[in-house]
Amino acid sequence: MGEDNVFRMIGDLYGELERSSVRPLFPADLAAASRRSAAFFVGLLGGPPLYHQRYGNPMMRARHLAFAITPRARREWLACFDRVLERAPERYAFPTEHLPGFRRFLGDFSLWMVNTDDGTGDLVDEAGDRRPDPTASGEAAGGPIRG
Repeated sequence: MGEDNVFRMIGDLYGELERSSVRPLFPADLAAASRRSAAFFVGLLGGPPLYHQRYGNPMMRARHLAFAITPRARREWLACFDRVLERAPERYAFPTEHLPGFRRFLGDFSLWMVNTDDGTGDLVDEAGDRRPDPTASGEAAGGPIRG
């Protein structure tokens, strides 16, 4: 997949976010936010740990606590990512066999970011427990960046 394709994919995600109802949750400089996010995803997808090298420990949940992230916002963020992933194999050389695992990761990761109830009951998983940190195992997405 390669770093350049991850940066392009996340750039396209931020283009979707720009036009979405969750835009107010993001900083004014979406280009800079996109680059930071892409650095995180490069490492997550098996490339070099760019986020760690440039910004330190990601501490994603802590970094997002300042924003009221509701289950509804989570669904919108996932919908934006889904639109980008629809043609990810063709556009970004994203290995098709890794898409299901990556989508699962995004679902778990985004649930972990939810910090504000909007009355939908989506703050917890089916067992009634908050989901654990999906990045803790280091095996979240399967590593399709190589290539």
